[in-house]
Amino acid sequence: MTDSTLILLRHGESLWNRENRFTGWTDVPLTERGCREADRAGRLLRDAGLRPDWVSTSVMTRCVHTVWRVLDQLDRSWVPVNKTWRLNERHYGALQGLNKDETARQMGEERVRHWRKSFRGIPPADAEAPARLHRDPRYRRVALSDLPATESLEMTLRRVMPYWQHAVVPQLRPGRTVLLAAHGNSLRALMSFLNGMEEEAVAQLHVPTGVPAVYRMSADARVVSHGFINVT
Repeated sequence: MTDSTLILLRHGESLWNRENRFTGWTDVPLTERGCREADRAGRLLRDAGLRPDWVSTSVMTRCVHTVWRVLDQLDRSWVPVNKTWRLNERHYGALQGLNKDETARQMGEERVRHWRKSFRGIPPADAEAPARLHRDPRYRRVALSDLPATESLEMTLRRVMPYWQHAVVPQLRPGRTVLLAAHGNSLRALMSFLNGMEEEAVAQLHVPTGVPAVYRMSADARVVSHGFINVT
């Protein structure tokens, strides 16, 4: 039986990636470099003969625009794109908007590294974030109790998993190709599950911007093989 293909793609470089700031759920645009990375990702998939039948992305502009550019390179702009808040970046709470290096100097490198890289580290909360997000039209139909004030990677995975199980897995039928465009940490969370990683190993997992990771999936949605497409 033919395996299915899952493509995981982090958006291209965003403005706050370039400025080394905690972004989280803040909606910032792609940079010119990020646009080029998205175009390159589309060409890499095209050259590998990978053309998605089903696409999903977060509701963040940097992801949506990445998908537009990827599908344009693949001549698949007609493919419907499913958008969900469950694929959003992890919420960085009170850290959002702060420079990462300056925050590490002020709050301590080990503490900030624990918040950023560990599976269970929870950044300081922004108590007003859920109410503020609920006023955004993207999240008005999301229960206020589901909108985060901060998230660890573990909490991000718990948010992603219902969408994975109920929306993505049914699309992983034999011979099908599925593209998920998301963020560094929402993808780290999902990859930690797919790869069966120990918590300590997750700290070393890095997802580069604009580089597709390709998973071959069995009929029961188990990983057969995986790896990033080489960028030359």
